[in-house]
Amino acid sequence: MATAEQLVLELIVPEQRENALLDLSKKRESFQELAPMLWYSCGTIAALLQEIVSIYPMLSPPTLTAGASNRVCNALALLQCVASHPETRTLFLNAHIPLYLYPFLNTVSKSRPFEYLRLTSLGVIGALVKVDDTDVINFLLSTEIIPLCLRTMEMGSELSKTVATFIVQKILLDDVGLAYICATAERFFAVSAVLGNMVQALAETPSSRLLKHIIRCYLRLSDNPRACEALKTCLPEYLRDNTFSNCLREDAGTRRWLTQLLINVGVAPLHPQRVPGGIPGAPLSAMEQLLTG
Repeated sequence: MATAEQLVLELIVPEQRENALLDLSKKRESFQELAPMLWYSCGTIAALLQEIVSIYPMLSPPTLTAGASNRVCNALALLQCVASHPETRTLFLNAHIPLYLYPFLNTVSKSRPFEYLRLTSLGVIGALVKVDDTDVINFLLSTEIIPLCLRTMEMGSELSKTVATFIVQKILLDDVGLAYICATAERFFAVSAVLGNMVQALAETPSSRLLKHIIRCYLRLSDNPRACEALKTCLPEYLRDNTFSNCLREDAGTRRWLTQLLINVGVAPLHPQRVPGGIPGAPLSAMEQLLTG
Protein backbone atom coordinates (compact mmCIF):
# COMPACT_ATOMS: atom_id res chain seq x y z
CA MET A 1 0.00 0.00 0.00
CA ALA A 2 1.14 3.49 -0.82
CA THR A 3 1.77 5.60 2.27
CA ALA A 4 -0.10 8.82 2.95
CA GLU A 5 3.10 10.79 2.33
CA GLN A 6 3.58 9.18 -1.09
CA LEU A 7 -0.01 9.83 -2.14
CA VAL A 8 0.09 13.46 -0.98
CA LEU A 9 3.25 14.03 -3.01
CA GLU A 10 1.52 12.52 -6.05
CA LEU A 11 -1.26 15.13 -5.80
CA ILE A 12 1.02 17.80 -7.23
CA VAL A 13 1.95 15.65 -10.24
CA PRO A 14 -0.85 16.15 -12.82
CA GLU A 15 -0.37 12.70 -14.35
CA GLN A 16 -0.67 10.97 -10.96
CA ARG A 17 -3.26 13.22 -9.32
CA GLU A 18 -6.44 11.39 -10.29
CA ASN A 19 -5.34 8.05 -8.81
CA ALA A 20 -3.89 9.77 -5.73
CA LEU A 21 -7.20 11.59 -5.16
CA LEU A 22 -9.10 8.32 -5.38
CA ASP A 23 -6.76 6.44 -3.03
CA LEU A 24 -6.57 9.20 -0.44
CA SER A 25 -10.32 9.79 -0.38
CA LYS A 26 -10.92 6.07 0.18
CA LYS A 27 -8.28 5.72 2.89
CA ARG A 28 -8.57 9.12 4.59
CA GLU A 29 -10.14 7.64 7.73
CA SER A 30 -7.10 5.43 8.28
CA PHE A 31 -4.59 8.31 7.95
CA GLN A 32 -4.99 10.12 11.28
CA GLU A 33 -2.81 13.14 10.53
CA LEU A 34 -3.79 13.47 6.88
CA ALA A 35 -5.32 16.94 7.32
CA PRO A 36 -2.13 18.68 8.59
CA MET A 37 -0.14 16.80 5.97
CA LEU A 38 -2.43 18.09 3.20
CA TRP A 39 -2.38 21.64 4.55
CA TYR A 40 1.34 22.05 5.16
CA SER A 41 2.75 20.12 2.20
CA CYS A 42 3.90 22.35 -0.65
CA GLY A 43 1.36 22.90 -3.42
CA THR A 44 -1.20 20.37 -2.21
CA ILE A 45 -4.09 22.70 -1.34
CA ALA A 46 -3.44 24.61 -4.56
CA ALA A 47 -3.74 21.32 -6.47
CA LEU A 48 -7.07 20.56 -4.77
CA LEU A 49 -8.37 24.05 -5.57
CA GLN A 50 -7.23 23.59 -9.15
CA GLU A 51 -9.41 20.49 -9.34
CA ILE A 52 -12.38 22.53 -8.08
CA VAL A 53 -12.05 25.54 -10.39
CA SER A 54 -11.36 23.34 -13.40
CA ILE A 55 -14.99 22.22 -13.53
CA TYR A 56 -16.55 25.69 -13.15
CA PRO A 57 -17.05 25.90 -16.95
CA MET A 58 -19.13 22.69 -16.76
CA LEU A 59 -21.64 24.19 -14.35
CA SER A 60 -23.41 26.48 -16.80
CA PRO A 61 -24.52 25.25 -19.22
CA PRO A 62 -24.66 21.98 -17.24
CA THR A 63 -22.21 19.62 -18.94
CA LEU A 64 -20.68 17.93 -15.89
CA THR A 65 -20.00 14.24 -16.49
CA ALA A 66 -20.09 11.47 -13.91
CA GLY A 67 -16.31 11.00 -14.18
CA ALA A 68 -15.56 14.69 -13.67
CA SER A 69 -18.00 14.82 -10.74
CA ASN A 70 -16.41 11.81 -9.06
CA ARG A 71 -12.94 13.28 -9.45
CA VAL A 72 -13.77 16.67 -7.96
CA CYS A 73 -15.77 15.01 -5.17
CA ASN A 74 -12.63 13.07 -4.21
CA ALA A 75 -10.86 16.43 -3.91
CA LEU A 76 -13.76 17.77 -1.83
CA ALA A 77 -13.54 14.75 0.46
CA LEU A 78 -9.94 15.70 1.24
CA LEU A 79 -10.99 19.29 1.92
CA GLN A 80 -13.64 17.96 4.30
CA CYS A 81 -10.85 16.15 6.11
CA VAL A 82 -9.00 19.49 6.48
CA ALA A 83 -12.21 21.25 7.60
CA SER A 84 -12.83 18.62 10.28
CA HIS A 85 -9.39 18.64 11.89
CA PRO A 86 -8.94 20.97 14.89
CA GLU A 87 -5.41 21.94 13.80
CA THR A 88 -6.43 23.01 10.29
CA ARG A 89 -10.06 24.17 10.66
CA THR A 90 -9.26 27.80 11.46
CA LEU A 91 -6.60 27.95 8.76
CA PHE A 92 -9.15 26.55 6.31
CA LEU A 93 -11.61 29.30 7.25
CA ASN A 94 -9.03 32.10 7.21
CA ALA A 95 -8.14 31.11 3.65
CA HIS A 96 -11.86 31.43 2.73
CA ILE A 97 -11.72 28.05 1.02
CA PRO A 98 -15.46 27.33 1.55
CA LEU A 99 -16.21 30.09 -0.97
CA TYR A 100 -14.76 27.92 -3.73
CA LEU A 101 -17.61 25.46 -3.09
CA TYR A 102 -20.47 27.95 -3.34
CA PRO A 103 -20.78 27.80 -7.16
CA PHE A 104 -21.54 24.08 -6.76
CA LEU A 105 -24.32 24.83 -4.25
CA ASN A 106 -25.77 27.39 -6.66
CA THR A 107 -26.46 24.81 -9.38
CA VAL A 108 -29.99 23.65 -10.16
CA SER A 109 -29.50 20.60 -12.37
CA LYS A 110 -30.98 17.48 -10.76
CA SER A 111 -28.79 15.05 -12.69
CA ARG A 112 -26.81 12.56 -10.62
CA PRO A 113 -23.35 14.19 -11.19
CA PHE A 114 -24.65 17.56 -9.96
CA GLU A 115 -26.54 16.07 -7.03
CA TYR A 116 -23.40 14.20 -5.91
CA LEU A 117 -21.40 17.42 -6.27
CA ARG A 118 -23.85 19.41 -4.14
CA LEU A 119 -24.06 16.71 -1.49
CA THR A 120 -20.28 16.41 -1.15
CA SER A 121 -19.91 20.20 -0.99
CA LEU A 122 -22.54 20.36 1.75
CA GLY A 123 -20.55 17.69 3.58
CA VAL A 124 -17.59 20.07 3.79
CA ILE A 125 -19.76 22.84 5.28
CA GLY A 126 -21.45 20.31 7.55
CA ALA A 127 -18.07 19.22 8.89
CA LEU A 128 -17.32 22.85 9.78
CA VAL A 129 -20.56 23.45 11.69
CA LYS A 130 -20.63 20.08 13.44
CA VAL A 131 -18.09 21.41 15.95
CA ASP A 132 -19.77 24.18 17.92
CA ASP A 133 -17.57 27.18 17.09
CA THR A 134 -18.88 30.74 16.91
CA ASP A 135 -15.98 31.72 14.64
CA VAL A 136 -17.26 29.23 12.07
CA ILE A 137 -20.80 30.63 12.36
CA ASN A 138 -19.56 34.22 12.05
CA PHE A 139 -17.62 33.31 8.92
CA LEU A 140 -20.56 31.52 7.30
CA LEU A 141 -22.96 34.35 8.13
CA SER A 142 -20.61 36.76 6.33
CA THR A 143 -21.19 34.68 3.18
CA GLU A 144 -24.27 33.55 1.27
CA ILE A 145 -24.56 30.17 3.00
CA ILE A 146 -28.14 30.65 4.25
CA PRO A 147 -29.69 31.33 0.80
CA LEU A 148 -27.61 28.52 -0.71
CA CYS A 149 -28.80 26.06 1.93
CA LEU A 150 -32.41 27.20 1.50
CA ARG A 151 -32.12 26.57 -2.24
CA THR A 152 -30.93 23.01 -1.62
CA MET A 153 -33.65 22.48 1.00
CA GLU A 154 -36.19 23.30 -1.70
CA MET A 155 -34.86 21.34 -4.68
CA GLY A 156 -32.24 18.79 -3.56
CA SER A 157 -32.48 15.06 -2.97
CA GLU A 158 -33.66 13.88 0.43
CA LEU A 159 -30.10 13.47 1.72
CA SER A 160 -28.97 16.85 0.36
CA LYS A 161 -32.01 18.49 1.94
CA THR A 162 -31.16 16.79 5.23
CA VAL A 163 -27.54 17.99 5.25
CA ALA A 164 -28.56 21.53 4.23
CA THR A 165 -31.20 21.61 6.99
CA PHE A 166 -28.62 20.31 9.47
CA ILE A 167 -26.33 23.24 8.54
CA VAL A 168 -29.16 25.75 9.08
CA GLN A 169 -29.98 24.01 12.38
CA LYS A 170 -26.39 24.31 13.62
CA ILE A 171 -26.31 27.98 12.64
CA LEU A 172 -29.56 28.57 14.55
CA LEU A 173 -28.27 26.75 17.63
CA ASP A 174 -25.53 29.35 17.94
CA ASP A 175 -26.78 32.55 19.60
CA VAL A 176 -25.15 34.65 16.88
CA GLY A 177 -26.88 32.63 14.18
CA LEU A 178 -30.30 32.82 15.83
CA ALA A 179 -29.96 36.57 16.27
CA TYR A 180 -28.90 36.97 12.63
CA ILE A 181 -31.84 35.03 11.17
CA CYS A 182 -34.36 36.71 13.47
CA ALA A 183 -32.93 40.23 13.00
CA THR A 184 -35.26 41.02 10.09
CA ALA A 185 -38.67 39.76 9.06
CA GLU A 186 -37.31 38.97 5.59
CA ARG A 187 -34.69 36.56 6.93
CA PHE A 188 -37.07 34.87 9.33
CA PHE A 189 -39.85 34.39 6.79
CA ALA A 190 -37.38 33.17 4.13
CA VAL A 191 -36.32 30.38 6.50
CA SER A 192 -39.79 29.61 7.88
CA ALA A 193 -41.34 29.53 4.38
CA VAL A 194 -38.86 26.91 3.21
CA LEU A 195 -39.31 24.88 6.40
CA GLY A 196 -43.09 25.06 5.92
CA ASN A 197 -42.85 23.87 2.32
CA MET A 198 -40.67 20.96 3.42
CA VAL A 199 -43.17 19.93 6.10
CA GLN A 200 -45.92 19.97 3.50
CA ALA A 201 -43.84 17.79 1.17
CA LEU A 202 -43.00 15.38 4.00
CA ALA A 203 -46.69 14.89 4.69
CA GLU A 204 -46.77 13.13 1.30
CA THR A 205 -43.40 11.34 1.50
CA PRO A 206 -42.24 11.16 5.14
CA SER A 207 -38.58 11.09 6.18
CA SER A 208 -37.98 10.84 9.92
CA ARG A 209 -34.35 12.03 9.66
CA LEU A 210 -35.23 15.15 7.67
CA LEU A 211 -38.27 15.86 9.85
CA LYS A 212 -36.08 15.67 12.96
CA HIS A 213 -33.87 18.55 11.75
CA ILE A 214 -36.86 20.62 10.60
CA ILE A 215 -38.52 20.33 14.01
CA ARG A 216 -35.24 21.22 15.75
CA CYS A 217 -34.99 24.35 13.57
CA TYR A 218 -38.52 25.38 14.50
CA LEU A 219 -37.87 24.70 18.19
CA ARG A 220 -34.76 26.88 18.15
CA LEU A 221 -36.61 29.67 16.33
CA SER A 222 -39.20 29.59 19.11
CA ASP A 223 -36.46 30.66 21.55
CA ASN A 224 -36.55 34.12 19.96
CA PRO A 225 -39.56 36.13 21.24
CA ARG A 226 -40.36 37.80 17.90
CA ALA A 227 -39.98 34.57 15.97
CA CYS A 228 -42.06 32.71 18.53
CA GLU A 229 -44.87 35.20 18.08
CA ALA A 230 -44.71 34.81 14.29
CA LEU A 231 -44.77 31.01 14.57
CA LYS A 232 -48.21 31.21 16.19
CA THR A 233 -49.60 31.95 12.74
CA CYS A 234 -47.12 30.27 10.39
CA LEU A 235 -46.36 26.95 12.11
CA PRO A 236 -47.67 24.23 9.76
CA GLU A 237 -50.82 22.43 10.93
CA TYR A 238 -49.17 19.13 9.96
CA LEU A 239 -46.95 19.57 13.04
CA ARG A 240 -50.03 19.96 15.25
CA ASP A 241 -52.06 16.95 14.15
CA ASN A 242 -51.24 13.26 13.84
CA THR A 243 -49.73 13.44 10.36
CA PHE A 244 -46.26 12.41 11.52
CA SER A 245 -47.21 10.06 14.36
CA ASN A 246 -45.96 6.96 12.58
CA CYS A 247 -42.89 8.77 11.25
CA LEU A 248 -41.83 9.72 14.78
CA ARG A 249 -42.92 6.50 16.47
CA GLU A 250 -39.34 5.37 17.11
CA ASP A 251 -37.86 8.80 17.87
CA ALA A 252 -38.76 9.84 21.41
CA GLY A 253 -36.31 12.74 21.34
CA THR A 254 -37.90 14.40 18.32
CA ARG A 255 -41.37 13.87 19.80
CA ARG A 256 -40.23 15.73 22.91
CA TRP A 257 -38.88 18.55 20.72
CA LEU A 258 -42.22 18.78 18.92
CA THR A 259 -44.15 18.85 22.21
CA GLN A 260 -41.87 21.59 23.55
CA LEU A 261 -42.26 23.56 20.32
CA LEU A 262 -46.06 23.54 20.64
CA ILE A 263 -45.75 24.60 24.29
CA ASN A 264 -43.36 27.43 23.41
CA VAL A 265 -45.55 28.72 20.61
CA GLY A 266 -48.67 28.33 22.72
CA VAL A 267 -50.74 26.37 20.25
CA ALA A 268 -52.67 23.26 21.20
CA PRO A 269 -52.06 20.00 19.33
CA LEU A 270 -54.86 19.02 16.96
CA HIS A 271 -56.21 15.54 17.81
CA PRO A 272 -53.52 14.74 20.43
CA GLN A 273 -52.47 11.13 20.44
CA ARG A 274 -50.01 9.22 22.59
CA VAL A 275 -47.32 7.57 20.48
CA PRO A 276 -45.40 4.67 22.07
CA GLY A 277 -41.63 4.68 22.11
CA GLY A 278 -39.68 2.44 19.77
CA ILE A 279 -36.28 0.88 19.27
CA PRO A 280 -33.14 2.56 17.97
CA GLY A 281 -32.78 2.80 14.19
CA ALA A 282 -30.32 1.05 11.91
CA PRO A 283 -26.60 1.99 11.84
CA LEU A 284 -25.93 5.26 10.02
CA SER A 285 -24.10 5.70 6.74
CA ALA A 286 -20.98 7.87 6.54
CA MET A 287 -22.94 10.95 5.43
CA GLU A 288 -25.63 10.34 8.03
CA GLN A 289 -22.97 10.19 10.76
CA LEU A 290 -22.21 13.80 9.89
CA LEU A 291 -25.75 14.70 10.89
CA THR A 292 -25.46 13.38 14.44
CA GLY A 293 -24.47 15.74 17.22
